[in-house]
Amino acid sequence: MDTGLLEVRNVTYRTFVELGRAPSAEEVSGAADRTSAEVEAVWRELHRAHALVLNPVTNEIRMANPFSAVPTAYRVQAAGRWWYGNCAWDALGICAALRVDGRIETSCPDCGEAIAFDVRAQRPDDERLLFHCLVPAAQWWDDIIFT
Repeated sequence: MDTGLLEVRNVTYRTFVELGRAPSAEEVSGAADRTSAEVEAVWRELHRAHALVLNPVTNEIRMANPFSAVPTAYRVQAAGRWWYGNCAWDALGICAALRVDGRIETSCPDCGEAIAFDVRAQRPDDERLLFHCLVPAAQWWDDIIFT
């Protein structure tokens, strides 16, 4: 990844964390010293490289893994805010990305039972929990929103 793409990616992620939500191209453009159109062009390139996921209709950020820009079943309380993870794995990834302890709340996709646990020192406090992927990893990007 070239340095220009990397710079905009880093500013995008940093701004996402600072705001507690997905930033707009305008919000990133000032910090990255680029126009909004340039930021959107970089975002499209990052999307093609699977470094983030854009809404195909609006070019707004849908996912900046592990963060979701839309509500999901994986809520994470970390760093004084509530976040959404794209999946169970990303929910854990939010605590790891922020380098903080946190709390994850979700439900069993099979029976609907509520699941909540804390992450302390980079580990879930309930080691009996399992993570199951319906889609093999090699196929995740075939439809990343479903995955």
